[in-house]
Amino acid sequence: MQFSTRGAIALVVALATFSAPQLRAAPHARKVSLQKLPPNARSIFDAAMQSMDAAWDPEARLVRTPTDFSEHADTGHSARYMVRETSNYALGLLMRDGPGDRARAADALNAVLKEQFLDQSKPWYGTFRRTPEEPDPAGSNTVMWTNYDPNWRVFIGTTFELILIEYPDRIPSDLALRMYKAIDTAIAGEMKHGRLKPSYSNIALMYGALWDFAATHDNNAEWKQKSAAWVREVTRLYHLYDAFDEYNSPTYYGVDLFGLALWRSYGSSSDMRAAGASIEAHLWNDIADFYHPGLRNIAGPYDRSYGMDMETYVAYAGLWIRTLLPPDKAPFPIPDAQTDHLADFWFAPQVALLGANPPAAALAKLKTFSGEHAVERQITEDRSATAWIGDKVILGGENTKLTKDAPPDTQFHPATAQWRTPSGSIGWFCVWQSPKINADVNHTTMTITADGTVIIRLKAAGTRREDITADRWTLPGLTVTIEGDQKSFGVKESIYYKEGDSFEITYTNMHQLKLTLTPQ
Repeated sequence: MQFSTRGAIALVVALATFSAPQLRAAPHARKVSLQKLPPNARSIFDAAMQSMDAAWDPEARLVRTPTDFSEHADTGHSARYMVRETSNYALGLLMRDGPGDRARAADALNAVLKEQFLDQSKPWYGTFRRTPEEPDPAGSNTVMWTNYDPNWRVFIGTTFELILIEYPDRIPSDLALRMYKAIDTAIAGEMKHGRLKPSYSNIALMYGALWDFAATHDNNAEWKQKSAAWVREVTRLYHLYDAFDEYNSPTYYGVDLFGLALWRSYGSSSDMRAAGASIEAHLWNDIADFYHPGLRNIAGPYDRSYGMDMETYVAYAGLWIRTLLPPDKAPFPIPDAQTDHLADFWFAPQVALLGANPPAAALAKLKTFSGEHAVERQITEDRSATAWIGDKVILGGENTKLTKDAPPDTQFHPATAQWRTPSGSIGWFCVWQSPKINADVNHTTMTITADGTVIIRLKAAGTRREDITADRWTLPGLTVTIEGDQKSFGVKESIYYKEGDSFEITYTNMHQLKLTLTPQ
């Protein structure tokens, strides 16, 4: 899909006519005052800003990675600076608006703008480098996600959107115009790339918000029509089963909440704002049903997860909940330089600005355990989730009608369990690798069906190798009995964690395992 002539004309007119972007008023600005933020939101915003202040490099005009010269998880090369996170910092600076913050934000935004790809002939047109150290994508061997990330179009674009809506008077007018142009370039690049589907929920929600914003600002009738159709389709797909295809992700549910908050706060039509608010409320209710406030975790299964214990890594959903709860009650670590996914903590300005808006019943469940209960959800025609939220243990399973597998190092964890060990830390296990799988939970029993080899990863403080056998795991705080038809069984210490209490358990050539969990 090409950048339309009408869109190009609208952009040229905007650039030529308006010397100050605030003359083209952005819709529904919230004009959030830091002084009026709820105490929990203010505290997490301040902590994130202190972390980014420490990471700021005034010469590079970018924020450093949480650990200098760390290896970029996707590209494998040394990455010292972070482009997307620098845009987050710029937003936070403009929100804080202290001495020197506006000048530093302008420096940061100019540095980010330099990293946008502008070659219209390339699939990565309109996105941004993840770090200035990574080489330009080039040649036939260029691979999406490895050599570039197309999603930076909307992550950075929506951050620009927030700045242009809320704080246009705090940046130079020429910088604002360049940001408007960068947004149009990002939208044009995404349209031309044509890779994004409305079912890719977290990116689709942000794209709908950004496209609507650009169409409204540019007075682009074609984009307005197409963005409205996109928003309707994302909404339709959600309401097929009242579920996103990327189901129950501690990280990406947080991005979904962000996209929905953009819809309900800034959508150009009442329909879009209503859809955002309605789906947002339903999503909060779903999160609350799976959540255990004592264990401070969302029960699985997880379609996409970067961790198994929200007390030890930064998950975007945990960040949203942290703005509602104090640190000793929230599913969120006390961040330090070694915290896993620390850079996701730097999304706090967006969350604090938009504000968490759960229904009262959902908020009550986040604060106080509502009692043991089962959860059953249909995700798609072929996929369903079941979970047990027990007093001392939570379990989750996803039945895929044997249509979905778990490849090595996948983010998909179709069978999960968490409990609190006597040490006070969370113990957990999950299916880490499997062929096409069904996992079903009934109270404290989990049944796993998969024809082949299944690898389960387990971590619980104080666990010993000799306490894990094929038919019984005697774990700190939990006993698991197993009935299975595997041909062989193996267990070894996991090299994924430094501690000596994590293991990989392999059931080879199996068809079914039945696990019964008994908390102590």
